Amino acid sequence: MKSINRNILLIGLLIQITSLIFAANGTIINVKSPNGKTCVELKIDNDAKLYYQISVDGSKIISWSRFGIVADGADLGSNIRFGVTETHIINETYSVFGVHANAINNCNETIIPVERKSESYFLDVRAYDTGIALRCRLTAKKGRHIQNETSEWRLPLKSVIWYQDELDGYEGIFNKTGLDTLSPGKIIALPITAVLPNGNFCMITEANLVNYSELAIRSSKDKSLKTFYHADSSGWKTDEIVIQPWRVTLIAKDLNELVNNDILRNLCPASAPELANASWIKPGRSTWQWWSSGAPKYAEQRQWIDWTHQLGFEYYLVDDGWKKWQDGNKNSWTCLAEVTTYAKTNDVGIWLWVHSNEIADEASRKAYFEKAKKAGIIGVKIDFMPPASAHWVNWYETTLRDAAKLQLMVDFHGANKPTGRDRTWPNELTREAIRGHEWHILRYNRTLPPHHDCVLPFTRYVQGSADYTPTVFNSSELRGYTWARELAQAIIFTSPFLCYADNPKNYIDNPSVDILKSIPATWDKTIVLPGSEIGKCAAFARRKGNTWYVGIINGSENTGIDISLGFLDGGSYQMTTLEDKENKDDAFTKNAKEVNKSDHVKLKIRAKGGFVAQLIKL
Repeated sequence: MKSINRNILLIGLLIQITSLIFAANGTIINVKSPNGKTCVELKIDNDAKLYYQISVDGSKIISWSRFGIVADGADLGSNIRFGVTETHIINETYSVFGVHANAINNCNETIIPVERKSESYFLDVRAYDTGIALRCRLTAKKGRHIQNETSEWRLPLKSVIWYQDELDGYEGIFNKTGLDTLSPGKIIALPITAVLPNGNFCMITEANLVNYSELAIRSSKDKSLKTFYHADSSGWKTDEIVIQPWRVTLIAKDLNELVNNDILRNLCPASAPELANASWIKPGRSTWQWWSSGAPKYAEQRQWIDWTHQLGFEYYLVDDGWKKWQDGNKNSWTCLAEVTTYAKTNDVGIWLWVHSNEIADEASRKAYFEKAKKAGIIGVKIDFMPPASAHWVNWYETTLRDAAKLQLMVDFHGANKPTGRDRTWPNELTREAIRGHEWHILRYNRTLPPHHDCVLPFTRYVQGSADYTPTVFNSSELRGYTWARELAQAIIFTSPFLCYADNPKNYIDNPSVDILKSIPATWDKTIVLPGSEIGKCAAFARRKGNTWYVGIINGSENTGIDISLGFLDGGSYQMTTLEDKENKDDAFTKNAKEVNKSDHVKLKIRAKGGFVAQLIKL
């Protein structure tokens, strides 16, 4: 991901003097976003504790909420005073893999020295037009015990929130509740997406999680969303500088702004130049044997590679079970090397599954990665990580570092949530942290509810790419869902390592094969279409080059939707549509015609159904 422009400027003396006046009064410091509409205020209240509140156009998004870290038995957000502040403008553009090609990082940053009798530290504040981020930075102290946080979010009581509560692998079902009805003591995994009383949206989460324990939420009696460390209940000790991950409030006037929000990546450091320009980091599409067939069989690997080549996909994933391969005197690694050699002659790269316990320490990890690289592997899917304590959070970092040294791409499966660090480590193409197609599979008698796929684009996917493993055409696996809905998953569920679930034969023999083969793994532009509603319908238009795709996933009720093609450029397009066939799940109604930006597509989409269109510029 190549950096295009970086321009970080110190604001002039006048603004610094203004900040000094606020700080000297000991009351309120006000930081506004570039457009002046989004504002965060920070104050030391009468109880000598640190509070913040967030507003947009004068409307409260977060009311006065506590902020700070508890360390060595002391609340570092109490008995404080502000020092002289320093303010900067950050304005940069950089390339990304995912919902669009370029991210814009534009904010006003204020650094506030916070003084206490025992020690001083810095409070960093960044104000974006579409969100606010806060964090503390503590100096190094031998044996420092990070115990807890006082940080919280106080949303408007009439907000409706979407959340899931599975903290080990983030594979829960997202559900909806009114904040005012939330039970005290409820444990919630981040992110939380809220629909505010004024109709706007916000998301609360964290960014740049490094050398720190992962955050979770516990609701209080007064409906405050309070933070705690779910994987380090007693905290942890460190001798190093403590940089708190950013506590982030994303703000959006509509779902399109929410989906296209880049704040999490913006809050992470840029990658090293050798990674930003690395030719070996290549997004792509992959076939995968485990979902449709179980453990991969050595004798079948050439067939799978041939299918992958026939589809034009870049990758094939060899999943759990390959360690049992044997052919005469050849062990599993020798067999694997023969598979990668054959794949290379067919322009297919091989990814390899590994359990995290095989690479838990640095020595075993380096040895394994070197062995994989020697066998011809270009990417690793690492599975079953423990909950993200401070120790395991750092494990993710060192694993990405060690993988980058050997030019290996990474897919973290069974993982914690993303926090934007794929900007720093672009060799991480995706991670799971989602309830995907592994949970909609007949042999385990598991089925996903219809609303689930219509929630994910506006919750989990705002955090970053996800390894959902989309698109199943096997008739026995549909169970009320339709081919059009399944194909739309590949358009709506972003993953630069786009690993498809079904047997490739089911794709090759499907009437949609030409469109499926053309769907890219990354996008240049994304538009959330009118008619989208969290939990009810997800309708997206996405562009790669000069070709547009429309994907719609519908929930549990019949939906009417009118798609304006006004997003198209001038000129004519050849539009091919794939609609649900009435009373038949495993079939399409396929049509083609010439259209332009003045046209509309009016649809009636059945419950659990979908729609796909490809628009090629003529």
